[in-house]
Amino acid sequence: MTIAPDVAEAVVDGQELDGPPAYPPGHQLAPGYLVVEHVRRGEDLDCYEAWSVQRYCRCFIKTLRPDTAADASARRHLAREARLLLSLTHPHLVRAYDYVTPKDGQPPLLILENLTGATLSYLLDGGRERLSAVDLGYLGQHLCSALRYLHSRNHLHLDVKPSNIIASDGIARLIDLSLARRPGRCAAGIGTPGYMSPEQVCGGHLGPPADVWGVGLVLYQAATGLQPFDLPDRSCSASSRTRTMARCRAVLTRPVPKIRARRRLPTDVAAVIDACLRWEPDQRPTLERLDAVLSTLTGVR
Repeated sequence: MTIAPDVAEAVVDGQELDGPPAYPPGHQLAPGYLVVEHVRRGEDLDCYEAWSVQRYCRCFIKTLRPDTAADASARRHLAREARLLLSLTHPHLVRAYDYVTPKDGQPPLLILENLTGATLSYLLDGGRERLSAVDLGYLGQHLCSALRYLHSRNHLHLDVKPSNIIASDGIARLIDLSLARRPGRCAAGIGTPGYMSPEQVCGGHLGPPADVWGVGLVLYQAATGLQPFDLPDRSCSASSRTRTMARCRAVLTRPVPKIRARRRLPTDVAAVIDACLRWEPDQRPTLERLDAVLSTLTGVR
């Protein structure tokens, strides 16, 4: 069943969406892929849980919104993420199954595994929960493993944050590689406000230390239940982005409270997490060093 969306605002799962309504259950996104439910909407993309006739299972699909289907830039970004994910195989990274370009003119689809579990942001429950020391160690080691693999493939993630981490049965998986790119010079503002490293906020050369910052910030938040920077964890409109980046620069220049002031952890573990949040990239630990210290919590090297 195919139902063309009306160009109007819609309410899906109790949330008002900008632009046209998302496709309803039963809509065929492409031959063999039927919508089960709309999951979320981004600036350019809609995400759906869908039934795969070919695989006899549910899958997760990223595709262009109805109102951005003709946007060449959005198509390039989705295709770039698809090429990268399809080249990767790692137990702590979401898996891509396929990239489908329908012949009938419908937008392309990035087909991903439908992960069970919950996001880390949900598990932390807005600061009311925090992880045990052992779980903190496993979380950090899983993220280090995924990112070291990604870096070995000459790519940075650049959007490590609790809502991009799915946890299930003691396994953490990193999702959403839409911002992933090769190391090098980048414009200011690539990432999520509140989780960008200083060099992402200010612009310039981005390398592995940018992801070390992201892991350190996630571990700090998971250990204390607190985000040390008072910045919004959401996308900004173009009109407000300049003001948000200025605010980010101002906030990030302030010293981060030491983690042991908020949570008693082994001295070496606390010190390495604090070091991840140093302003200068070359003063942050490597992922290898971070993994080695966290192994003292888990006993796993």
